[in-house]
Amino acid sequence: MRHRPAREPRPVRRRRELLGFATAGLFAYAADLALFMWLRGPAGLDPLTAKALSFVAGCTVAYAGNALGTYRHARVRGPRPYAVFLAVNLAGAAVQLLCLAVSHYGLGLTSQRADTVSGAVVGMALATGVRFWGTRTLVFRNGGTTRSWTG
Repeated sequence: MRHRPAREPRPVRRRRELLGFATAGLFAYAADLALFMWLRGPAGLDPLTAKALSFVAGCTVAYAGNALGTYRHARVRGPRPYAVFLAVNLAGAAVQLLCLAVSHYGLGLTSQRADTVSGAVVGMALATGVRFWGTRTLVFRNGGTTRSWTG
């Protein structure tokens, strides 16, 4: 008879998931921020183009980190998990771009520092909530059931 390891208690699983998601997110954030600052500064791109390009790099790093790390044992939902992940991250990016656009064009805060704070700090913080929910609910699932915060 085969021995099955005991399941971890729910709070331990949640902490592991949050830690894994945060770790993948930190690497993605670093890639996004570094590329955004380079594109906005030395490369001389406008803030929205720079943010859009840095987003793609960050999204790819986040997917790899979550698929190979945090959710490596989970089943993916649907035949195209990266496409769903990209859609979830586009929703997060829309939040980031809105923060950047309001700050830069609406409030007239046009310095590189203001663009960085609004797009890569405030926008990223708000978008993280959207991304966490979407990643765990729409992209990855465990044991045939969708992962939920309470389950």
